[in-house]
Amino acid sequence: MRKSSLRRACAALAAGTSFALALTACGGTTKNNSKSDDSAATSTAKANPNAALKKGLTVGFLPKQVNNPYFTSADKGGEKALTELGSKYKEVGPSSATDTSGQVSYVNTLTQQQVNAMAVSAQDPGALCTALKTAMKNGIKVVTYDSDTKADCRNAFVSQASAEDLGRTEVQLLAEQIGYKGEIAILSAAQTATNQNTWIGYMKDELKDPKYKNVKLVKIAYGNDDAQQSFQQTQGLLQQYPNLKGIISPTTVGIKAAAQYLSGSKYKGKVKLTGLGTPNDMRTYVKNGTVEAFELWDPAKLGDLAARTAVALASGQITGKEGETFKAGSTEYTIGKDGVITLGKPTVFNAKNIDQFNF
Repeated sequence: MRKSSLRRACAALAAGTSFALALTACGGTTKNNSKSDDSAATSTAKANPNAALKKGLTVGFLPKQVNNPYFTSADKGGEKALTELGSKYKEVGPSSATDTSGQVSYVNTLTQQQVNAMAVSAQDPGALCTALKTAMKNGIKVVTYDSDTKADCRNAFVSQASAEDLGRTEVQLLAEQIGYKGEIAILSAAQTATNQNTWIGYMKDELKDPKYKNVKLVKIAYGNDDAQQSFQQTQGLLQQYPNLKGIISPTTVGIKAAAQYLSGSKYKGKVKLTGLGTPNDMRTYVKNGTVEAFELWDPAKLGDLAARTAVALASGQITGKEGETFKAGSTEYTIGKDGVITLGKPTVFNAKNIDQFNF
């Protein structure tokens, strides 16, 4: 049922192939399904929870950015799971965390290569929709992980944790550290990043609680998940707001860059920093007193669940509808509203527990 399409045709070309050439490669016609439109099949498909998991599948992983430590960890988790399940893993993706057009071309290439499923961390909530819908029409199962697209543009979204939990707990962590008083800023990734904007929305809502009446959000800055830009944005925030008491950076690249700047400045220990980071990136800054506490989920487990969800979809165990259940490893998951599957609650890391983790 799976046919080639224009969705991923440009992206996974070998390194060194120009974007122009990739576009040329994607310019061919899409094979039409000789039977009915796969989108109709998808909409009427019924889950068979007793179906055997298929082997020999190919699942393509498309992170926001390759060679990003966070996505490297997540995708290795996916690779390990697929190997265990007897299927094949491949990773493609842009080198820049803001290359939305590049993501589109990689979706097209994976579709042209007729993978069985793809796991995508979306740069932009809508930019990939046309390409992803083409993939689904060609029988390819689409899972988003880490950062979602629109619900009708994929079969399921594997969420690292409840978006609301993440947004609210980051405010709670920082407010406690600054004594619920003072100016704070947010250092985000790209302005269009779906997950970042969703979390920030819940941060703003949390700040409406009367207990934060003396906490003022003065700026949202964007480091585009680039270490140098995030470092410079941190410096700029402190110059622009000399009374700043704390920074929330819900991005692993951003929080590390901010910690690096703070640790070598007069603001170390005075301006509090929290957000989402990996223990290995943040261990030094926790131990030297730059950061008191931060949080994250285990990205390898996120990649593992994304891979297992993709295989379950491709095997017919689930379709992505609310209420369906499936087993991933030793854990049973229930699909929530709009096809969302939640990995679990975030973990808070501090000096007491950080050495228990290695990722």
